[in-house]
Amino acid sequence: MIVAAFQFRPQFRERRDNLARIEGALRDVDADLAVFPELATTGYFFRSVEDIAALAETVEGETCSMLRDIAVAKRMTIVCGFAESARGNVFNSAALVTPAGELSVYRKVHLFGEEKRLFTPGDTGFFVVNTGDARVGVMICYDWRFPEAARSLALKGAQVICHPSALVAEPRLWKPVMRTRSFENRVVSVTADRTGSEKQGETMLVFHGSSQIVDVNGDVLAEADETFEGWVRAVVDPSRADVKTFSPWNDIFADRRPEMYTL
Repeated sequence: MIVAAFQFRPQFRERRDNLARIEGALRDVDADLAVFPELATTGYFFRSVEDIAALAETVEGETCSMLRDIAVAKRMTIVCGFAESARGNVFNSAALVTPAGELSVYRKVHLFGEEKRLFTPGDTGFFVVNTGDARVGVMICYDWRFPEAARSLALKGAQVICHPSALVAEPRLWKPVMRTRSFENRVVSVTADRTGSEKQGETMLVFHGSSQIVDVNGDVLAEADETFEGWVRAVVDPSRADVKTFSPWNDIFADRRPEMYTL
């Protein structure tokens, strides 16, 4: 199975331009699973709810429709971050579209920094979708700080965890943590981080790129530097994530003792 992360610099507030960039990238790539960054269609550094709400879309909108069309046409699974409008709320979301055109939406559970002023906390929880090629789960950016996120997905059967991101944390912090998330759960992780910067007033956010694909043993299969724009690809075997044993005596899930973890 070929998995791929697209690292690029979304143009702030330019949804149509960003969609065109995403569509072109998808048309060109040879992959079974393609992952794009957090808020890939809008850019990230919004300062008011009104600003982001003006660009947010429902699941019937242009972004999800385009992703569904390409997923079906190319028989691939696509995960892409977007600002979602639903029931009068705006969520920091990621669409997951299967080769059959089935759409699921993950809404970011752990909001970072000023996101708490802009977005409604996610209410979907962590879930897993069988795409036909693999069982796939999604977490977004700051979810990396919480071992419960990846562990919840792994316990629900995820073989591949997609991680759309707009990380301002330095790669020396989050990259080894995502390797650990893969290692401790024996799952593949695909972090698609954005690059570039955005400025509002005197404040500038710098995004550190460095997208990476990690195997079930925590080995980095492919990675980008901080400024690269394009695809990062690797071949993975999702079935390896179903084997949680590492010795005749030990299975990282069977050895768990949840009764001892209560507060």
